[in-house]
Order: sequence, then structure tokens, then C-alpha cells
Amino acid sequence: ETIPGIGPITASAIVATVTDASLFKSGRQLAAWLGLVPRQNSSGGKDRLGRISKQGDPYIRRLLVVGAHAVLRFCRKGKAAPTRWAAELLAKKPYNVVAVALANKMARIVWALMTTGKRFADSPA
Repeated sequence: ETIPGIGPITASAIVATVTDASLFKSGRQLAAWLGLVPRQNSSGGKDRLGRISKQGDPYIRRLLVVGAHAVLRFCRKGKAAPTRWAAELLAKKPYNVVAVALANKMARIVWALMTTGKRFADSPA
């Protein structure tokens, strides 16, 4: 089974770019390296999260975001049941924000699979 939103082109591009996923301590570090995490601004002891940082490879980031859009569009048309996580987020946040959050989640899943060597098994949650 494949990760929803990641096809053969995205998978091969990620494997070619991220040759050794164990160089990253966590999936968040990989997502940050790809520029899929919020930029932090802090002043006066207040931390603020802004737009995504857009650091890293724009091609991989674009592939992940486009894949996330495809998953959300598929769910919106009723062809697949959205995960509870995505449905709750769509109720609170704009569509594009949810797409980037889903791309971030997909990058973390890719890191986990690349470091453990396991295959993807979709959970019903």
C-alpha cells in the first residue's frame, strides 16, 4: 500500500534528494529541512508562528503539497472518507493551510518509513 498523496514521481524524488533519512533526528527535522514548518518570530518573550519557512528544496515541497491537495480534493468529492484529523482541521482552518499541514504529516511519515525500513500500513484513525 502507498501513502495517500505520494505517487511514484514524488517517492523517487524524495529518495533521490533524501539519500539517508537517519541524518535527521526526527520527522519534524525532515519537514523543517523541506520548508514545511511554520517560521518562528519571537520578540519580548512572545513566540509567534507565521507562514511556512520555504527553506529547502522547492520541488519536493511542491510535490508534497500538490499530493496533499489531491488527497483533500478526493475526500471533498466523497470518493474517500477523510481522516478524523483532516476533517477536524478543515472545520477550523482554511483549505490551503490544511493542505500544507497534510504535506508536513506526509513528510514525517516518509521519514519514519525511511528510517525503520517498514512498509506503509494505513490506520483507520
